[in-house]
Amino acid sequence: MSNEQVITGKSGLVLLLLIVSLAGCYSTPDQFAKLDVAKWRSDRGGCNGVRATLLNDLDASRQEFKGVHVNDLGGILGRPDVNMIADRNQKFYIYFLEKGIHCDDPKKKSQARSVAFRIGAIGLVTEITYQNGTP
Repeated sequence: MSNEQVITGKSGLVLLLLIVSLAGCYSTPDQFAKLDVAKWRSDRGGCNGVRATLLNDLDASRQEFKGVHVNDLGGILGRPDVNMIADRNQKFYIYFLEKGIHCDDPKKKSQARSVAFRIGAIGLVTEITYQNGTP
């Protein structure tokens, strides 16, 4: 094998890795399945009542969120209203669905309806649950 072939082989591998890594990057979609994420992001904390109207669409998109990386989840839905660390390197991203005490005083614990995205140790969404307040 000549030096030219080795350089071409290495360059080809580097180019392939670059293409694959860029393919994993995408811009945040305005529509994630049926959920209008632009509307979702515009209602921080669910305080304006918009998220409550999107609940059926969120339910329809629920399976698509499983396996989404934590960085992408924040890009899709916006910064979580509550970010909780759990045991075994897991965490929860919690988004409120309706107005609650958290709208007036973010430091107070709210019992408003919310959705929690459980993120596993490797950074992927593993479970989506609904509850009042935080888990």
